[in-house]
Amino acid sequence: MIKLTRINGEEFVLNAELIRYIDRRPDTFITLTTDERVIVRESLEEVMERSLAYARSIRFVPGLTR
Repeated sequence: MIKLTRINGEEFVLNAELIRYIDRRPDTFITLTTDERVIVRESLEEVMERSLAYARSIRFVPGLTR
């Protein structure tokens, strides 16, 4: 789950696993696997960083090195 901000300033939490793709036009549009679209204040890069950090955190295995 990642915390984001709607265009109107309302904060919400999104299940990052539902993200299909992210567009910048100039606002950031997130399209979900359900075909729902969300417009957020965060940049495309920031949404990507949060999504990747979330994915890494749920797949982290203590003691495993690469």
